[in-house]
Amino acid sequence: MKRPALRPLALVAAVSAGLLSAPGPAWSQAPTVGAPPINEANAINHPVVGRSGMVASQNADATRVGVEILEQGGNAVDAAVAVGLALAVTLPRAGNLGGGGFMLVHLAEEDRTVAIDFREVAPAAAHRDMYFGADGEVDENEYRFSHKSSGVPGTVAGLDHILQRYGTMTWAQVAEPALRLARDGIVVTDDLADNLRASKPRLTRNPASAAAFYRPDGGDYEVGEILRQPDLAWTLEQLRDEGAEAFYRGAVADRIIADMEAHSGTITRKDLADYRVVERQPVAGTYQGFDVRAMSAPSSGGMHIVQMLNILERFPLAEMGYGSADAMHVMAEAMKLAYADRSKYLGDPDFVELPERQLTSRAYAERLADGIDMTRARPSTEIAPGDLSPYESPETTHYSVMDDEGNAVVNTYTLMFSYGSGVVIDGAGFLMNNNMGNFTLRPDIPDAFGLMGSADNQIAAGRRPVSSMTPIIVLRDGVPYLLTGSPGGARIITTNLQLLVNVLGHGMNIADATVRPRMHHQWQPDRLQVESGFSPDALQILMERGHDVEATGAMGSLQTVLFDGELFYGYSDPRRPGALSLGVR
Repeated sequence: MKRPALRPLALVAAVSAGLLSAPGPAWSQAPTVGAPPINEANAINHPVVGRSGMVASQNADATRVGVEILEQGGNAVDAAVAVGLALAVTLPRAGNLGGGGFMLVHLAEEDRTVAIDFREVAPAAAHRDMYFGADGEVDENEYRFSHKSSGVPGTVAGLDHILQRYGTMTWAQVAEPALRLARDGIVVTDDLADNLRASKPRLTRNPASAAAFYRPDGGDYEVGEILRQPDLAWTLEQLRDEGAEAFYRGAVADRIIADMEAHSGTITRKDLADYRVVERQPVAGTYQGFDVRAMSAPSSGGMHIVQMLNILERFPLAEMGYGSADAMHVMAEAMKLAYADRSKYLGDPDFVELPERQLTSRAYAERLADGIDMTRARPSTEIAPGDLSPYESPETTHYSVMDDEGNAVVNTYTLMFSYGSGVVIDGAGFLMNNNMGNFTLRPDIPDAFGLMGSADNQIAAGRRPVSSMTPIIVLRDGVPYLLTGSPGGARIITTNLQLLVNVLGHGMNIADATVRPRMHHQWQPDRLQVESGFSPDALQILMERGHDVEATGAMGSLQTVLFDGELFYGYSDPRRPGALSLGVR
């Protein structure tokens, strides 16, 4: 197999000198840091290394499935489909068949990156007021934890779409490893055992869910025991033999509809048959001379990551230093500005016209950057969505795959909440999403993650809800250089942003960049959330500037791959247990 072309040395030198960076104000034109280190000897944390490809995912067994497919001669697309199916077995709280998400696929031979939208769709019977009772209050159970909380799932269609168009293997080949895991069983880890115990009150409300994840007597599986999922194995057998047709029109569809009809669900046979994957153009931007490609709407992440990178490039972050009060202040202010715009301008692009070009323009970013006061945190009440007229689960999971031909796939997909709606389709063994909770019920009511939205994201038949899921590919000389993404609900966007800034701006290797503490601000509520590990002195300065600093738990779980022209490097975020990056030798 041919190896992607190395980046010309002259171009590397230009980037290292900051010559390819977009012009900014004179005070921000200090030299940028040198080319990001890959795996330098003096680093504290180190990525794993592969010579012929790399897979990074939230579950070790699923990662091994991806490597197995690559070693069998499959490409990155084949491996990505196999990993997605395996995660439905090994990481049931987030890996899925009954959810949806977004992918970026880079096709080396065609020298292009395509965005794959397989987000869930509101059923034909859905309407704006469907979750409001006669008293005008939201029925939280129906909204979040019932058969009515599910959008039409897109995961199987999305995996089928890339396999048929860009893969080299058959459904029989890519489904077999996941089928084996479901039929023969997986070893219950500490993480899975603890998670199932914590989720038991919700999962046991549904008989099929209780049967799937707990002993016949209702007891819990203990660490080290084998969890077999025969109903899920049956579904995977249908996919192996019939592909996506089984899920949307065949035997699996029959069981979905039977379960929906038995529990007053809104998804119909026609809804399933009518589901379509949409190919879109990724959002494009640059940062420190690198080309950034991110998911387009209805993901909000791509546009706002590019918007924030444009703002941040106006400031000398490398000079300020990672974790300094100045750098954190600028990051927080940029986050507030982007999330304010998110509240107004995002929706399903098939229903509303979105101002992508304006939001991602450098002129708009310059105007926003000029409004940042380095001595004072601007209260969120003083920030409104920008005037663009002058310029024309948290339980989700992500994985990254690259092969030695230069093909790459980054996939972020979700059930929304941990275990989605808590509903397992009877006889089919997979969980359904509760992604109707990502719609805006009213502009004055935040979504399930506390994010404000507009009427453009209210429920309508056939509409896809806005999401924060943000798979990212960074290109160097047209070749994938950095692949990343993360779960985390509203924090997905800021988690990805900080990884990019740490690697491309501060010059960290992907391991050090991943483990550094993170921060998050989403405009409303007006709080700067921080993980442990930041300097107390820096936090004190931020509070003196007016930031409402709040300590919080771990944010995100990045699964990152980097290719330097010769070797593949991978690193899985230690914030959640069980993840693994593994290279192909």
